[in-house]
Amino acid sequence: MKTIKMSCSHALIKYLTVQKILINEKKEPLFPGAFGIYGHGNVACIGQAMEEFQNDLPAYRGHHEQNMALTGIAYSRAKRRKQIFVATSSVGPGATNMVTASAVALSNRLPILLLPGDTFSSRFPDPVLQQVEHFNSPSETQNDAFRSVSRYFDRITRPEQILSSLPQAINTMLDPSDCGPAVISMSQDVQGEAYEYPEIFFEETIHEIRTIHPDPKQINIAAENLKNSKQPIIISGGGVLYSEAEEEISSFAKKHNIPVIATVMGIGCMHKDDPYYIGATGGLGEGSANNLSRDTDLALAIGTKLADFTTASWTNFQNENFKLVSVNTSRFDTVKHRAFPVVSDAKIGLKELSKALGDWKAPNGWYQRAIDEKIKWEEYVAKESGPTNQELPSYAHAVGAVYRNSDPSDIVVTAAGGLVGEVVQIWKPKEINTFETEWGFSCMGYEISGALGIKMAKPDQDVVVFVGDGSYLLQNSDIYSSVLYDKKLIIVVCDNGGHMVINRLQLAKGGKEYLCNLNAAGATNLQFVDFEAHAKSMGANAETVKSTSELEAAFKRAKASDKTYVISMKTDGYEWLEGTAFWDSPTLQVSSTKENKAAYEEFIDGKNKQRKGV
Repeated sequence: MKTIKMSCSHALIKYLTVQKILINEKKEPLFPGAFGIYGHGNVACIGQAMEEFQNDLPAYRGHHEQNMALTGIAYSRAKRRKQIFVATSSVGPGATNMVTASAVALSNRLPILLLPGDTFSSRFPDPVLQQVEHFNSPSETQNDAFRSVSRYFDRITRPEQILSSLPQAINTMLDPSDCGPAVISMSQDVQGEAYEYPEIFFEETIHEIRTIHPDPKQINIAAENLKNSKQPIIISGGGVLYSEAEEEISSFAKKHNIPVIATVMGIGCMHKDDPYYIGATGGLGEGSANNLSRDTDLALAIGTKLADFTTASWTNFQNENFKLVSVNTSRFDTVKHRAFPVVSDAKIGLKELSKALGDWKAPNGWYQRAIDEKIKWEEYVAKESGPTNQELPSYAHAVGAVYRNSDPSDIVVTAAGGLVGEVVQIWKPKEINTFETEWGFSCMGYEISGALGIKMAKPDQDVVVFVGDGSYLLQNSDIYSSVLYDKKLIIVVCDNGGHMVINRLQLAKGGKEYLCNLNAAGATNLQFVDFEAHAKSMGANAETVKSTSELEAAFKRAKASDKTYVISMKTDGYEWLEGTAFWDSPTLQVSSTKENKAAYEEFIDGKNKQRKGV
């Protein structure tokens, strides 16, 4: 067997460059790019290898390790898990800064390859700079923190170990039933060590994501349950998008006369004008979808992990005859809450289930009720998000103003905080695949970093970011990145004076305003940030507006801008669209105030409506 001698770092990067994937029958790089922040733990070896292979693996400079990994995760989501970004960091804080991002990827079942530097395998210089020592566990390092938030973890302590580890990592990330982040922790000394690698290790490999076909028995059981239902709904999750089953879910709904509601991660699978799309469900969802959920006798859940914000903490299914059918590539997800499981790719599962159903249709009266619910709720949302003259516009007013002036191809991005709920209800996709919110981990700071990754994946579409002042202050350096790499974003900063959606929860649970609201933070020199000036200092265009009419005009200027454009507007911190679902969140059992007592009574009422399951 012919071999080639090279350093472990060079072999690693070279191997990544020869991995390809078929997308629409066209061969593309499996790893289209890498983010890096170099330090003593990766600059001399991985960093040099990246420089030498830069024509095959383009590299981008990060400004915070968490941010660059979030950008890579968003890129993979926008590419429907068909391409994977790489992020490398030094040891110590550089590595642990990526732990949060890894958790985002794991929660959302998204791939990213993380290459953090690690301590010395030889241990001779221990303790090295930035090493955390465990007195009774010398092999344990800070990078072990990744174990609980990664789908695949390995520590490379000999250069030949990448021969077996890298293929395992790649196939984990490409497995639709096991997809998530892979962490290859690179011992500093091993990065520079040489090995005689087999030449065949560097032969081009073309990957295809496997399609999981359902068991016919599971399909038949699911079909029989559907045929016996009178008020079925379809819950469309992110798996519909990853399977590219947008056409199939619309055709299935129409053929079998079943209304479709979506999870936050599943929004964008259907056009807003599709006659069978009702809206988003759950804790952030719409009254229309939640009312249907409470009365349905069967939910066909497709590609969703059925998180609490989808199920309203399992209070959205109150029909005593309720049944659940779950179609998912992950066996783990299909059996939740006594569901009838169908382990399958969403697209194939829908096709096979439709065949088994034949000409069966759900009763038309149920569908008509769904339409009535949709019309009623959309009228409410349109009113609450319409033009206003009030001194401080609400989040809903801000989102509505931008939405009315958006192009159908514009992609909206948001993540944590109160903006998600308002965007979910107002920003109805004018085209499919134009809604890219992260809600699996609800990660503050994802908004701008994630938007950058989506813009990199879809450069011909405008990417519109809604971010609160709290998330902006947490992570904003990718405004600078977007300017450096000519990836224009339109960023709307809704400044409501703190973490006001949590302030809302604080008050709803009977507490008093404390810390969340900047005015109640005990600051001895309270000042408010000039977001316009801050954004301009990073090279973006920016302006501050005071009304929704000014916001609409500013958005048009932002559309015409040739670089990232930030619009800041003061918004009301106490005005929100109506919530129509229960959320099981901690509530004081022993009351300190009458407000606590009322909150606990409301909490117990919700708990009593929960579906009892496992």
